[in-house]
Amino acid sequence: MSDYSPIDCAAHSELELLAMRRSIVKLRFDAGAQQEVTGWVVDVYVRDGAEYLQLVDARESVHEVRLDKIISFERS
Repeated sequence: MSDYSPIDCAAHSELELLAMRRSIVKLRFDAGAQQEVTGWVVDVYVRDGAEYLQLVDARESVHEVRLDKIISFERS
């Protein structure tokens, strides 16, 4: 059983739209400690009972963030 907590539908829809448009966002999330990454949203998907966002930064590093770990996001 997953400990994933679904996020607000409006936020989820906005993230999907950002992925469709390959928008650049500043993403703050909790990965044990708060982190901030700016990059292109490339996908929102489900794996193992949890939803994830995939973001690629300017150095072409791929970041996979569980949606319920996102603190905030804003278009850059």
